[in-house]
Amino acid sequence: MTRSGLLTLAVLTGAGPAVAQTRPDSSLGLTRRFPVGETLVYDARFGILTLGEGLMHVAGIDTIRGAPSLHVVFRLRGGSFFYRLDDRMDSWIGIDDFASRRFIQDFREGNSERYTAYEIFPDSGYYSQNGTDSVFPTSAAPLDDAAFFYFVRTVPLEVGERYEFERYFRPDRNPVVLEVLGRDTLDLPAGRFPTIVVRPVIQGRGILEEAKEPRMWLTDDARRLMVQLKLKFASIATITLRLREIRDTPPADLARR
Repeated sequence: MTRSGLLTLAVLTGAGPAVAQTRPDSSLGLTRRFPVGETLVYDARFGILTLGEGLMHVAGIDTIRGAPSLHVVFRLRGGSFFYRLDDRMDSWIGIDDFASRRFIQDFREGNSERYTAYEIFPDSGYYSQNGTDSVFPTSAAPLDDAAFFYFVRTVPLEVGERYEFERYFRPDRNPVVLEVLGRDTLDLPAGRFPTIVVRPVIQGRGILEEAKEPRMWLTDDARRLMVQLKLKFASIATITLRLREIRDTPPADLARR
């Protein structure tokens, strides 16, 4: 698992009994809750070193197989003289059902590149992956890694509660659980934020042996912006994303090279 994979799966690490939930309150309105142009820019640190920057961006509304879908982007880039990375995930989420329809991982780390594209068919109950001739069963109202960053913002998040979801698009990694640990106030480059602290967990292999104590800090208000994300690694260091800027337009260099 790459460092970027660990970051982007931070909302997906471990599992346990929980309060059942299935989908967000439809009265919120997906495009009102996540307006096109919303851009969250983060400083990315690896231990005491500045790794670069992270970005979460609502890129627009596209049509995927006839379904209007919100296009969201998660990107992490940076590195040093010896090592560079530029990792990106794109997700298309159905506006009417909040279910993933397309998911792309484009990871460029050092001298290696990895591109994986999934087509997800919620109505038919399967997904496909580029480079394979097979199709695989998916969950009801499936969500991918990037989509979960936005889905989490629709959950009530009452302190002390645990919320369980059978919605990750690869069923063998369900259930996804959110444990709401408490409240905290953070002073970050973007300002001071009262927050709710969440520990995200998913069943899986590999990541559970590496990532320790994943934490997300979401603003304690209706927007539920993710202002900090932290992962600890016993054998390495801590990866932290800290909110630097909130924008309503993307940076000029969002497009891949």
